[in-house]
Amino acid sequence: MNKIDELLEETPTMERKKKNQFMPSNAFIGASWVAFFVGFLAYCIGLWNTSKMELNEKGYYFTVLLFGLFAVISVQKTVRDRLENIPVTDIYYGVCWFGTIAAILLLIVGLWNAELTISEKGFYGMAYGLALFGVVAVQKNVRDVRAALIAEEN
Repeated sequence: MNKIDELLEETPTMERKKKNQFMPSNAFIGASWVAFFVGFLAYCIGLWNTSKMELNEKGYYFTVLLFGLFAVISVQKTVRDRLENIPVTDIYYGVCWFGTIAAILLLIVGLWNAELTISEKGFYGMAYGLALFGVVAVQKNVRDVRAALIAEEN
């Protein structure tokens, strides 16, 4: 073994990767939380500040956001469960995907029919997409960190 190999083996990063190669980095964990909060807060602040929507319409868009967040977390969890050979029924798997598609379609139809400028519609769509992406990444990180901690205990 040469000196470079010995140095590489001694680094803490390499040891961590050997223990659990799926442990996300702190930078990725932080970026995931930032993406989620930026998308979620931008969407909510946009709803709060708009004067073009009635209160019931704001409630509709907020409910669609919450429904979408729950739906994509459920899809992420069921897909990951299947990859790890954890039993997931086909019915539940299908319901998760249906919920995700329905939430996205509800937002699209709502924005299509809303009396908003195209830039406002784009803003809500992008904030929604960022929030959904962020929450999927956060869920993945939570699960990976938990798996890494369990692996270290054993």
